[in-house]
Amino acid sequence: MSETSFFSIAYDLIIKNTEITYDLYVNASSVDKKQKFIRVFPMDDFLSQEDLEEFKQKYRQLYVREDQRNLYMDSLVKSSDISGVDTVSFIKDSAVEYLQKMFDDTKEFNTEILSQTIGECRFAVESMIDVLDDYTIDSLRGLIGNLSSHDFYTFDHSINVSMYCISILRALKPEATRDELVHIGLGGLLHDLGKVKIPTNILNSPGGLSEDQYAEIKKHPGYGIDLLRSGEVEVADDLDLNIIARVVHEHHENWDGNGYPSKLREKEIHLYARVCTIADFFDAVTTKRSYNDVLSITQAIGIMEKFSGIKLDPALFKVFASHVKHGNIKSGRQIKMSDSFDPAIPYDKLPLEEIKDLFEKEDFGKIKIKES
Repeated sequence: MSETSFFSIAYDLIIKNTEITYDLYVNASSVDKKQKFIRVFPMDDFLSQEDLEEFKQKYRQLYVREDQRNLYMDSLVKSSDISGVDTVSFIKDSAVEYLQKMFDDTKEFNTEILSQTIGECRFAVESMIDVLDDYTIDSLRGLIGNLSSHDFYTFDHSINVSMYCISILRALKPEATRDELVHIGLGGLLHDLGKVKIPTNILNSPGGLSEDQYAEIKKHPGYGIDLLRSGEVEVADDLDLNIIARVVHEHHENWDGNGYPSKLREKEIHLYARVCTIADFFDAVTTKRSYNDVLSITQAIGIMEKFSGIKLDPALFKVFASHVKHGNIKSGRQIKMSDSFDPAIPYDKLPLEEIKDLFEKEDFGKIKIKES
């Protein structure tokens, strides 16, 4: 029988003066590094402000059972007393927990773990959809900037891409159904699924990759679709694995047909994969990591515009850019992204190239007389 696990919760993120939908526990062990959890408040009972204040006086920390995480998350989403940042932060931390199970080097990866992770990630995506209903693409960018980051680039990036995918689809299709939002959100969250087959030292090394290491990175779309189409992954009946598999497989295909792994072009690429490509690119160059600088929004949109019709679907990019506030004033130093840029790589320094000034060495203002 597996041991029950718990996670800690902050006192200010407990909904009070209502019937709570989860049990509250404390660690009653007096021995360091030992745990003995005892329930101090049952689910479905009315938790008052006075109860919570009493707990604060008696207990340093409260806990919830891991198998009730979804119930706790749902309470945050539905509460008007908890800020969007705090709610999304918890959703993000939960999604990281789910993804970590797949990338756990101490356990052998199998389709049972994948099936469980997809189910858990779906709940995280459903929660994102509810919270992000109040956010535009532009305000989401600000929200992501306020969220804590984790050590593993793949986790943070995948969660951000999922949120951008949801918001971009809403901008493209305001009447998008919940089912459509769930599928594109899961596609974004799992777009780098195939990286479970790639050594962690390659994935999380911002110091630069060798040609052989990059060749290995480029295999991840193929690894991902193979995992999803193995025939052994079990998901809810209303979830179409083929849609998610296409996002996983096609998010590095380019509009002009020069992407990988299948060199698909234009509308041969699934719509959700084309949306994911934009989200993938934008987050990779605008979200601060511990090891690299990022572009301003104006720089990011300007650089992405140069890839419109090349890497990016021009019609989708136009809609995306119209929903992101950015300046139009060109700085003195014009830059572009190297054609070799790939969001799959955690760069320590983005491969930017300076655009040569068109007016360099031009002579303005000096009077010259040509001798006859």
